[in-house]
Amino acid sequence: MSFFSKIFSKDKPNAGMRPLYESIVQEGRQIAWYEEGQVPDSIDGRFDMIAAIFALVMIRLEKEEDRGQDIAWLTEIFISDMDGQLRQIGIGEMVVGKHVGRMMGALGGRVGAYREALENGANLEDAILRNIFRGEKPADAALAYVARQLAAYHAALQGLDSSEVIAGKLPDSGSAK
Repeated sequence: MSFFSKIFSKDKPNAGMRPLYESIVQEGRQIAWYEEGQVPDSIDGRFDMIAAIFALVMIRLEKEEDRGQDIAWLTEIFISDMDGQLRQIGIGEMVVGKHVGRMMGALGGRVGAYREALENGANLEDAILRNIFRGEKPADAALAYVARQLAAYHAALQGLDSSEVIAGKLPDSGSAK
């Protein structure tokens, strides 16, 4: 491919990560999170669940040094989607960048919090209360459900080959028990 072909190509190098991103979003929208887990069924609640699943996938992919570019491309898709979602709900051009920046900061915080809880023994329920329920404590059974499902999902991801993850062949929370 020539230099000009690369510059003007309509093919995006991150396109291969689209199936994974779509699988993450699909999992984050599973109804059980909102019914059994009592995650608020709102724009923020949906963002929080998608960000949680996204964070678990990133934690899985970080385990392999050669997946850095894949993580970057996946993150580009996330940013593009969040930018589009904000515009669609009417956030103005002047502040979209600030909102996306905050979302990326929130995502980074979630990756760290879930990594600490799931791999380093920190309290997962505390991380969930801060990052999914934003300090509003749900019923004990709902919190336990979300914690159990996220821990099981994390464990199921560890059992997958990274090529399966990249292809978007993720476990679903119903089978990650």
